[in-house]
Amino acid sequence: MDIRQLRYLVALAQERHFTRAADISGVTQPTLSSRIRQLEAELGTPIVLRGQRFHGFTPEGEIVLKWARSILEHFDALQQELDAHKGALSGHLKLGVIPSALPGVAALTERVHRAFPGVTFSVLSRSSNEILEELASYELDAGISYLDGEPIDRMTARPLYDETYLAVCRSDHRFANGQTVAWAEAGADEICLLTPNMQFRRIVDAAFAEAGITPKPVIETNSIVNLIATVRAHRVVGIVPRAFKEEFGSIKGIAFRPLVKPEIHHVVGLIALDRSPMPPLTRCLFDIAAQSEPDD
Repeated sequence: MDIRQLRYLVALAQERHFTRAADISGVTQPTLSSRIRQLEAELGTPIVLRGQRFHGFTPEGEIVLKWARSILEHFDALQQELDAHKGALSGHLKLGVIPSALPGVAALTERVHRAFPGVTFSVLSRSSNEILEELASYELDAGISYLDGEPIDRMTARPLYDETYLAVCRSDHRFANGQTVAWAEAGADEICLLTPNMQFRRIVDAAFAEAGITPKPVIETNSIVNLIATVRAHRVVGIVPRAFKEEFGSIKGIAFRPLVKPEIHHVVGLIALDRSPMPPLTRCLFDIAAQSEPDD
């Protein structure tokens, strides 16, 4: 068994296709297939369900894949530690970020990249549950998610900011004339909301419940960008995090108003698997995040 075999296996899990997995691995498809067959022979168990195309992994293959990700994570962390010892920290960080926090994540990645130009990033939109699952399976290095909602056992965390909420509507909507909008008022209007699988939506639903109303969305979406477009086209009301407006500023034809009665806020922060030693790139991310206080 060698590291390349494990990388080919993880690439196959990512792409779900032999040829695409070979392409991103920089080898031919026969080479990738042959090395995975060698791994199966060495371990004495089938790993991949084969046919004319990729059909997934055997139960044993899922176990091997889990350990392959863990081994690669530790191998890469070792390489990062050696690079850091030479004064040239480099590598790739995969971040899972809840959609409501995506607008602000660029400020953090820019600070890391400025301090360590050799560090690159993949920033992936994920639900809070997906972030926890992918951290546990070593598919992500770190995540930005809610710290005061779903349990984050086995994680280390650092608060980044308090999330508060705005009603968004067209500038010709009646809500645009006021200074604030009550949750009950917004919920009684035609409304577009994020999908129920997202923790942001569960937070919004809890706020509506506290206000004594159950909204009936005209449209649901898992994209805040699409929510804004829907508000513009359909004359509906939407709910967005304040960070969205703070990052992008004014949008022509769109009004943002603070939501009140009740006043709601939730802590958003950086999370990663709680382990020692922490991989150098992840530690670097946490150290740079710590240089600014929450809500800066």
